[in-house]
Amino acid sequence: MKKWIRGGTVVTAADTYQADVLIEGEKVVAIGYNLDTAGAEEIDATGCYILPGGIDPHTHLDMPFGGTVTSDNFFTGTKAAAFGGTTSIVDFCLTNKGESLQSAIATWHEKARGKAVIDYGFHLMVSDANDQVLDELASVVANEGITSLKVFMAYKNVLMADDETLFKTLIRAKEIGALVQVHAENGDVIDYLTKKALAEGNTDPIYHAYTRPPEAEGEATGRAIALTALADAQLYVVHVSCADAVRRIAEAREKGWNIYGETCPQYLVLDIEDLDRPDFEGAKYVWSPPLREKWNQEVLWSALKNGILQTVGSDHCPFNFVGQKELGRDDFTKIPNGGPIIEDRLTLLFSEGVQKGKISLNQLVDLTSTKAAKLFGMFPQKGTVAVGSDADLVLFHPDVKRTISASTHHMNIDYNPFEGMEVQGEVVSVLSRGSFVVRDKQFVGQAGAGRYLKRSRFTRP
Repeated sequence: MKKWIRGGTVVTAADTYQADVLIEGEKVVAIGYNLDTAGAEEIDATGCYILPGGIDPHTHLDMPFGGTVTSDNFFTGTKAAAFGGTTSIVDFCLTNKGESLQSAIATWHEKARGKAVIDYGFHLMVSDANDQVLDELASVVANEGITSLKVFMAYKNVLMADDETLFKTLIRAKEIGALVQVHAENGDVIDYLTKKALAEGNTDPIYHAYTRPPEAEGEATGRAIALTALADAQLYVVHVSCADAVRRIAEAREKGWNIYGETCPQYLVLDIEDLDRPDFEGAKYVWSPPLREKWNQEVLWSALKNGILQTVGSDHCPFNFVGQKELGRDDFTKIPNGGPIIEDRLTLLFSEGVQKGKISLNQLVDLTSTKAAKLFGMFPQKGTVAVGSDADLVLFHPDVKRTISASTHHMNIDYNPFEGMEVQGEVVSVLSRGSFVVRDKQFVGQAGAGRYLKRSRFTRP
C-alpha cells in the first residue's frame, strides 16, 4: 500500500523544504513533486511540518525501583510516546549482580513483547565488571544488537558501581564497539548528605535536591570523563542538569575527546522551587539529578545550541502521586525517583526552544531524532526523512496552541509536571514504518506492532 503525504514542509537536521513524500510499504521511496502517486492513499499535510519520527534515547518502562514499579508499561508508555511524536525508544535494561546479562535481557524482552506500539531497543546496565560479564558483553553486542552500556555512579548499595567497574567497562566497550553511558552523581557524597539530613529531621521533598548538589554531578561527570580519556574510549553522560557538568563536557570536547551529553525537557523549563511546593506536591518533582536553580536553564539551552550537548531524552520514569510518590511522605529518600516526560518532549522543545529562538528548527530535529540515531546505531534507517529510510514520520502543526494537562495526556499516571503550561505546536499524525499509530490525534496503532531494534556498533558521528 502506497501513501502520498502532500502539502507539507519536510524538516531534517540539515534542511527545510516543501515537498511531497511517497511511502511504499515500510519505507520512504520518493521525495519531491510530480511523484508517481497512482494507487496511493493521499494524506494532506498542509500547514504541517513533516519531521522524522522522534527517537527517545532514555526511558524506563515497567521498571522496578524503590519498592514499586513505573506506572507506564511498554504499551501505555509507547502509546504516549507516539502521541508525542516519538517513533523509537531505547529503554534501560537493569541487571542484578550474579545474574547473567542474557537473563536480564530476556526479562526486558518479555516486558516489551506484544505490547510496544513503536520500535524499541535496549541499553544494558553494567553493575559488575567481572570476567564473566566482560566476556558476555561481546555476544550481547554481536547477537542482541545492544551497543550501549549504562553505569550508575549514584544510588549507593542499590545501582551504584565503583570506578574500577566503570573503567573496565570503558576499556571493554572500546574493544567491542559500544557506547558507555553514565548517570553521573557522586553516590558516596550523596549518601553522606542524605544520612545527615535525615538525622537532623529534614524529610521534605526539597531535601532531595539539597542532598544531591550540582557539585556532586559536576565532580562525577569530570571523573567519568577522565576515566574515559584514560581508556581512550567513548562516553555519553545522561540527563545533564547543571552548569558544573556542562563545563566539564565542554572542556573535554574542546580537547577532541569522544564525549557526548544529553539533557531533558524538565531541566530546561522547571527548577528547584518546584520541589518546595506545599502539601507534599514537591514529591511530584523528585527525580535524579534533581531540578536546579533556574539560571542553569540558560546554560543548558546554550549548550544545546552550541553542540556541547547532543541529545534531549525524556528520562521517562513515571510514578503516580497517589500510592507511589506518597511512599516518601515522611522520608524524602522513599519517594520513587522519576517523572512522566515521554509525551511532552517534542512540543516543549519546539515551544520553549524554537519559538523563543533558543534553538533552530533543524536543531530540534537533530536533538530529538537524528543525533540519537547516529550515536545509538540506528542511522540512516531511523532519524531522518530520506529515500530508503524507515517511514517513521510525524505531521506536526506549528501554530496550534494548547495547555498541557494530566486530564488530556496519554501517559498512565495521575499528574503532569508541566500542568497548566501553555505551549505552541501539536502532533497531528504519526507513522511508524509506514503505518499510522496516531491519525488526526486519534490512536490507531496496535499493541505488539513495535519491533525490537538490533543496533549497529558505535561509530563516531
